[in-house]
Amino acid sequence: MIKKIISIFTFSVLLSNSVTVLAQTEPDQIKVEGDKFQDFFYESLFQKSIENYDKSLASLEQCLKLKPNDATVYFEFGKNYFALKDYKNAYDSYEHATQIDPNNKWFWVGMYDVCYVTKDFNQAIIIVNKIIPFDPEYKEDLVSLYMATHQYDKALEAINELNEKTGKTDRREIYKMEILSEGKYQNAEITNLLDQINKNPKEESNYIALIFLYSKNNEEAKALEISQKLEKEIPESVWAQVSLFKSYLEKNDGPNAVKAMNIVLASPKIDSKIKHRILNEFLLFTNANQQFTPDLDNAIGYFKTDKEINVPKEIGKFYQNKKQWANAIKYYELSEKNNSEVDIETSLLWLQANTELKQFEPVAKKAMAMIETFPAEPQFYYYAGLANNQLQHYKKAKETLEMGLDYVVENVNLEINFNIQLGEAFNGLGDAAKKEFYFSKANQLIKEKK
Repeated sequence: MIKKIISIFTFSVLLSNSVTVLAQTEPDQIKVEGDKFQDFFYESLFQKSIENYDKSLASLEQCLKLKPNDATVYFEFGKNYFALKDYKNAYDSYEHATQIDPNNKWFWVGMYDVCYVTKDFNQAIIIVNKIIPFDPEYKEDLVSLYMATHQYDKALEAINELNEKTGKTDRREIYKMEILSEGKYQNAEITNLLDQINKNPKEESNYIALIFLYSKNNEEAKALEISQKLEKEIPESVWAQVSLFKSYLEKNDGPNAVKAMNIVLASPKIDSKIKHRILNEFLLFTNANQQFTPDLDNAIGYFKTDKEINVPKEIGKFYQNKKQWANAIKYYELSEKNNSEVDIETSLLWLQANTELKQFEPVAKKAMAMIETFPAEPQFYYYAGLANNQLQHYKKAKETLEMGLDYVVENVNLEINFNIQLGEAFNGLGDAAKKEFYFSKANQLIKEKK
């Protein structure tokens, strides 16, 4: 598109310049010299079009002899030199064109192209500022150039100006995040956001950005103030609830925290990472305030379709780490209920939690059922053997453990436990020799491990 515009411009300039330059010449001479100039110029365009740049330059030299101060000729010189990657001569030619006619945008654009390809970004900034009066869209280029030269204060100012005038873009928002990662620029952005909120109190994104900055700087009181202002100005804003939720927890205001949490978890606008963070914070709160357990259970329902994180299982692990075995079992069972596929880890955690509570009958039953589904998983044999030993079903424990021991590979701890349980089984069966054999083997493995 640029080339087409240049070509049209070229011909109009040539026609006007020819009359002006040769105004004092005889009519016949005007025709001859005008024809010569146009012939040479057309020849240069043709040779350039077939990439014979040297021949194109030779024709332009002839043009220059006829019209030494023709800006368009110098512009064509620049394009040919640029194609030949002779960037110094290209720049000089474009610059000469601007000296003759500083009001032609495309002459400056030629200089900018050279600066850009040679990565002379500081000079490019100077040139782009010359282009902007002709074409304000080049302010976008100016932002990128400020970023490339690490002039973040100027970049931030330009970004905010463009955001206000033309709306936000993904690229500018990425640039802004990069700038604001350096704390020294955050005060300027806070001032800008406060100004934008005052100018347009119904624009939600400015509140969100400001809440984020205040939270990042641990200015929770200010973040809360903006959240409350957002809720007042835009009552339907779910983002206000994100910040308010944290404030309610800090104030130990459980009912309002639950209300805010449910609004956030139900919203498709909120990223899943934020939702998980809120649930984790509420889990910690619930652990200290057990009366809100039903609200926690209700909140888990929002994550039923989550394919990345098994939320009930993770909550079960939280309680298991705190040795709250009954709570852990509850959430493992909820996890299994919500998922059609059997999860080995969840089953093993369930077996361990029930073992800690000495609930051996359900352990034995589940472990045997899991063996049928996963016949090569040795830990299910171990739990089945352990539970049957505790239930004094020694023969069944022995048979299960001997079968499962064949699947134990490069797991010393599990091998030790198998031998201990086999010793217990043979002890229960009255076979002292086998009992001693397996206990001795377990002790030997413990010594080797050390």
